[in-house]
Amino acid sequence: MTVTEARIAGVGTAVTPESYGQAELLDILRIDDPKARSVFLNSAIDRRHLTLPPADETGARLPESQGDLLDKHKRLAVQMGAEALEACLKNAGAGLGDLGHLCCVTSTGFLTPGLSALLIRELGIDRHCGRTDIVGMGCNAGLNALNVVAGWASAHPGRLAVVLCAEACSAAYAIDGTMRTAVVNSLFGDGAAAVALVAGESVPGPRVIDFASCVITDAVDAMRYDWDRDLGRFSFYLDPQIPYVVGAHAEPAVDRLLRANGLRRDQISHWLVHSGGKKVIDAVSVNLGLTRHDVRHTTGVLRDFGNVSSASFLFSYERLTQEDVTFPGDYGVLMTMGPGSTIETALVQW
Repeated sequence: MTVTEARIAGVGTAVTPESYGQAELLDILRIDDPKARSVFLNSAIDRRHLTLPPADETGARLPESQGDLLDKHKRLAVQMGAEALEACLKNAGAGLGDLGHLCCVTSTGFLTPGLSALLIRELGIDRHCGRTDIVGMGCNAGLNALNVVAGWASAHPGRLAVVLCAEACSAAYAIDGTMRTAVVNSLFGDGAAAVALVAGESVPGPRVIDFASCVITDAVDAMRYDWDRDLGRFSFYLDPQIPYVVGAHAEPAVDRLLRANGLRRDQISHWLVHSGGKKVIDAVSVNLGLTRHDVRHTTGVLRDFGNVSSASFLFSYERLTQEDVTFPGDYGVLMTMGPGSTIETALVQW
């Protein structure tokens, strides 16, 4: 039986209303420690969209309870998610009534019922729409979802499916004086992105060819989001060695994907790498032999939005489409990294 490959039909993004410069955040959060300030100011990030807690009578931003953070996650994920979904459908020349399957990805809070059900109610989507929720996989999860939904689209030729990544990173922040917190608080921003998939030859976007995964089992605890007993809430942890761990495994992960499809790295015209942080991008670039031009959208998204977790690579994909520099036959590699530690890759062709 002939399998009709899924193609990317559209993309859309959204952010929260408030944004802050890195130096501005140092003042707002009253960060005085020189090492912590250096982390913020040397992050290669100019601005990020964040929803900070209200100030007290002295102007200080107080820590939020886990319950308040979960409420924030729900509110922001639905708000951004709806905006990104509608932008994506408009870009694909489709409407809410065309949606056959909605897959929602998030790691910045836990919802039951899931974000997909909340958005179906919020936007008046057909209540019989197929849906999937992927929760807690982290920054790499957008490609895990793309893999699953590309399979759904191939099994339902002509029907529209959407992967929506909604990451309210403001709802995963702690406020304390530790370097662990400073590293996290210097990096992440709020953002949502959606990508539409349809299996059919008439779809103008790139076809989704293949995926490859790599779990770095020796570093399974190097990126994690777990319960902090001292703070009484969840807290994210990033091991300082993460850039080097990810960088060292980037080459075999990508080469495995390309080798399976009879390709070499020099045949790839477009690289869309997760905006995981300056050191991560540098490590991946060095190990894969990528130029600054190759990762221009990766670094541009980091500069303008920070790390928006699973949505990051779709922000980069949107910028690539706006450049209008892709040509029929061009190959592209999508690459995300996240907790586990894990690397996910995908191969597409225009």
